[in-house]
Amino acid sequence: MDENDISTEGKAPVGIGARLRAAREARGLTLEQVAAETRIPQRQLVAIEAGDFSKMPGRTYAVGFTRTYAKMVGLDQEDAAASVRQELDAQSEDGYRPASFEPGDPARVPSRALGWFAAFAVVLLLVGVFFFFRTMFAPAGELPSLLDQHKEAQASAAPKVGPATAPAADPAGPVVFTAAAPGIWVKFYDAQGKTLLEKQMALGESYTVPADAQGPMLWTGRPDALAVSVGGKPVPKLADQQQVVKDVPVTAQALIARSSATPAATARPQSPAPAPTAAVPPAPSPTA
Repeated sequence: MDENDISTEGKAPVGIGARLRAAREARGLTLEQVAAETRIPQRQLVAIEAGDFSKMPGRTYAVGFTRTYAKMVGLDQEDAAASVRQELDAQSEDGYRPASFEPGDPARVPSRALGWFAAFAVVLLLVGVFFFFRTMFAPAGELPSLLDQHKEAQASAAPKVGPATAPAADPAGPVVFTAAAPGIWVKFYDAQGKTLLEKQMALGESYTVPADAQGPMLWTGRPDALAVSVGGKPVPKLADQQQVVKDVPVTAQALIARSSATPAATARPQSPAPAPTAAVPPAPSPTA
């Protein structure tokens, strides 16, 4: 065995770089594995193991990379960082100067994704500030057009044409009553009390008041269920609700006049309409 080997056998490695290398080899790790695990470039690991910190980007990187390397191979991080600082201070020719501030481990520098996110947040902030000040200092709004105001004034001053009214009913036309419900009792009679019609009208059944009747009138308990037309034109019903009406004129002229006046003729209230019964013929006079 060589004398140099005997003299160095059993001695601890000198320098932080040699200690890191010895710890790595004791764990059976290669530089490629350490570089992949710590994400420290392999050339920087070679420089650290060789104690050649002049090849490092700066003092901060030298301390930070060494601390990360020591953590992986099981050495004390703070002791490794202190050793690096001592070696850097002792190497006056490497251009390093003691720094009063060290930001920390470069391996802990924010990732690229975080950097992009921060830049995007700044852009959003600038856009928000831009629109805020644009709203604050922008004009309140455009003044209304004088031409549009003039057109609106003309439109409001123009006479409004209402919807076309339906042609009025013919006073000379026939008067027709149609039952809108089943079993509507009605009695039509003239001014002399002569009965023109008395019956229960079926649903949809119609009755035309004779044109030659003198002062025809109506008596019913369901004026709301009788549709009325004059000359083929519908006119308002005699009432909108169930009630007894009597002595209501049903000439064409009277019904047309009712349609132009207030709704529902004010026929005087009557006692309830008689129950519909079959017509009973008068009893025969006694014979001699």
